[in-house]
Order: sequence, then structure tokens, then C-alpha cells
Amino acid sequence: MPMEEKRESRSALRGAGGVMVKILAVILTTVLLITAGLCGVVWILSRGPSPTAQKLFVLSVRETSAVGFLADMFLSEEEVAAIAAEAEDTGSDEQTDTSMIQVNKPSDSETVENPENPDPEEEQPEQPEIPTSDLPEDTDGDGIEIVDVSGKGFRGKMMFVFDPTRVFVGTPPTLGGVGQTLMDMVETYEAVGGINGGGFYDPNGTGSGGIPDGILISNGELLYGSAGVSYSTVGFDAEGVLHVGNMTPQQAVDAGLQHAVSFGPALIINGVIQDEGGALVSGVNPRTAIGQRADGVALLLVIDGRQIGCLGATYEDLAQVMLEFGAVNASNLDGGSSTLMVYEGEIQNVCASVSGPRPIPTAFLVK
Repeated sequence: MPMEEKRESRSALRGAGGVMVKILAVILTTVLLITAGLCGVVWILSRGPSPTAQKLFVLSVRETSAVGFLADMFLSEEEVAAIAAEAEDTGSDEQTDTSMIQVNKPSDSETVENPENPDPEEEQPEQPEIPTSDLPEDTDGDGIEIVDVSGKGFRGKMMFVFDPTRVFVGTPPTLGGVGQTLMDMVETYEAVGGINGGGFYDPNGTGSGGIPDGILISNGELLYGSAGVSYSTVGFDAEGVLHVGNMTPQQAVDAGLQHAVSFGPALIINGVIQDEGGALVSGVNPRTAIGQRADGVALLLVIDGRQIGCLGATYEDLAQVMLEFGAVNASNLDGGSSTLMVYEGEIQNVCASVSGPRPIPTAFLVK
């Protein structure tokens, strides 16, 4: 090769190398600026002038195993512990008053007002007002309707199941080992749809989603739950009545629960929001909840989050949404990246997990 061509070749290589160095420098600078910006945002939220923003930030990140460490970046262990103590879920000792629920199945030809002919002068339990204007019509005749819900900083979906006896707890074939995504669980049971259920053992976000945390009852069989330990529990009895509150496995069995899981906190019991002692203090995140109206209609709720313009909801937000739709009893379920609703083979909300729907051990499904 002539000397002149060699010089031109070397010059071209040096030029290309120089361009690559400049590109890498730009990329590195951009990454550093983004990192510095994020650290600045975390510092402002953690140490800034707003105690409300500080509490909301700490509680929000602590509710997820993926970024929980952010709460410790600029705050001491004592400071984080003090904030977290405001949101400790002590659970509710109040028990569900089943007389407040009158399940009206679609198959019922008429409602029997006084099946036992009670004394008209005898004081009867006060029945919550049912906001029938908020109950959508069963347009396609399958006993299920889904509507959009929204609030300040959040949006989601509410599924109405007109016959609550259709709701049951599904589990994966490898329960205790590897979990199953909600979509797969719906297909396994040939269900119409459903939402994710109770909590599960997930150390540092590395669990396989197959081990439930707390009580698990499916088809009337107690599958998980330590004897004598009280758990925040939610589940349906054989009549389709939803029970919410703290109970031991034996108490759950004695109450006749056929399908139940554990998580919490309880949101509404007997028409009353359970907000005493800061029970509903929380951050904002994707949420899942289940409730029931006085007429027995089951309410399955998912709230999206961790998105621009849709950060998520607090427990108080959930309780208010449930109350607005007539819930007499309601409970929070596992949320965050587990939050999901499926109906007729389609995911109805936006999954917050970057890797897609997570494997889970339990789900409330609709047959």
C-alpha cells in the first residue's frame, strides 16, 4: 500500500476513534447528570422542607422491595423507623356483621324480605344505603361489569361481580414452590377473570411467588396459616358473604370461610372506614383491593401506579373509592408490581413490573 494511502487510513481510524470517545463521553456525562439529578430529587424529598412529602416518599419506597433502600440514602435508621411507625398495621379486631349483607343472586326470582317473619317491632340492624346509581348494568349478561375509576394522582379499574358465590381463591399447581402469573392461573381454572390475591414470601424481591404469607383457604380447606397466630384476613363464606378483619386460622375456619387469603390492612368493616390510630397511613403505589356491597355484589379493584401522571393510591384513597361504590366491607390486597386484573383473556390495567406480570401464589378468580 502506498505511503499516502497508509497515512489516510491511519487518519481515518484516528478520526473514528475520536468520534467514539466523544460519543462515550456524552453518554457517560448524561448518565452522571441523570444520576446526580435523581440523587438531588431523593435528597429534596428526604431532607426538604415538606414533612408531608418526606413521609409520603419514605412510606412509598418502603412498600417495595426493589427501591426500599432509597429511604435510607439521606435519612438515619432512627428517622426512617419513626416515619414507618406511623404506618404500622395493627389490624382490626372488629368482626364482620354478616346480617348487613343480603346476597341477591341473579338466579333468585324475587327477594324474600322477611324469610323468618321477624317481629316488626324488633329493632333490626341498620342497613347501609346502596348507591344503585353507581351499579352498572350487566350489558352482556355474563354477570360482570368493569368501569374506570380515578382520583387525584391515580386511575384504575373496578370489576363488579353480581353473584359473589362465583368468586373463589385460585392457586398454582406448584403451590409452595413456584407461583403462577394471574393470566396463567385464569387459564388453568378456565375462569372469566380475576385479580391478584394475598401476600407471599418474597425475600429481597427474589422469591418465586409460590409460598403464601399468612392464611390461605381454598375450597374450604385450610392450606396455610400458623395455629394461634392472628392475621389480617379477607375471604368469602359459602353464602358469598365477604369477611374482613384479624383472625387466626381456626377463627377463619369457624367463621365458615371457604376462600380466604391474608394481607391488609382492612379498609372498611361494617360500613366504617378503619382509619383509627393511623391504620390507613401509607405511601402511594399500585394497589389491589376487594370489597362487597350490602346487596352482595363483589367489588374487585386495581389501581395503577409508578407511571408519569399516575403514581398510585394510598390506603385512604382505596377506602374512599370502595365507600363511594357502596362497599360495606373491604380489604387491601397485595399491590405494587403484583397488581393486576384480567378479564376474558385480556389484562385490564397497566402492570407496574418492568419484567411483566409476576408469579403469585393466590388470586381471587371469577368462575
